[in-house]
Amino acid sequence: MRLTVFGATGGTGQHVVLQALTAGHHVTAVVRDPARLPQIDHPRLEPVIADAMNPDAIRPAVTGQDAVVSALGPHTRTDASVCADGASAIITAMRAEGTRRLIVVTASGHIVDAGDGPFTRTVVKPMLRRYLREGFADFARTEQAVRDSDLDWTIMRPPRLTDGKHRPYRTAIDRNVRGGITIARVDLAHAILAALDTPTTAGHTISLGY
Repeated sequence: MRLTVFGATGGTGQHVVLQALTAGHHVTAVVRDPARLPQIDHPRLEPVIADAMNPDAIRPAVTGQDAVVSALGPHTRTDASVCADGASAIITAMRAEGTRRLIVVTASGHIVDAGDGPFTRTVVKPMLRRYLREGFADFARTEQAVRDSDLDWTIMRPPRLTDGKHRPYRTAIDRNVRGGITIARVDLAHAILAALDTPTTAGHTISLGY
């Protein structure tokens, strides 16, 4: 597979790049600072320096690709629209180039659904929405932009991310994972690549957790 990764220097994006290369994929890593990429000298890795918020700048990076992954996320609390703005730019570029498959990472915390237990619905999620209001609003705008696109999209909704090691995890389609309060970035990356290998996940959300 020819895969483009946005947010490739972030905690999740680096795992996606490494695991995709291990799996035999060709990876285009869109970055602003190539020095932040893991020190990989790999014939199937192509770093591309571009502003992910600029559709015209990233069009070459999505041309002819089989899939695109957005693992964009805020670096500071002032990055209140980076996910939504990035998703909008990526969607525009993909439409222009005829690239169809898109996976975007948001979070499970901003959604309350049947997958959540009573305590999570009534106590935990309201607290999270209060203290993480701007970030969750960004995720909501991101998901709306992705859903409104005519692309073959999948939205990944992880809970709180950790730097733990790989271990068995649970997933749920179009609903949250009950009791799944954390997930390691290495396992989120694993789930992203698994979704790319499963065409039936297009048009759905995937939540995950331990």
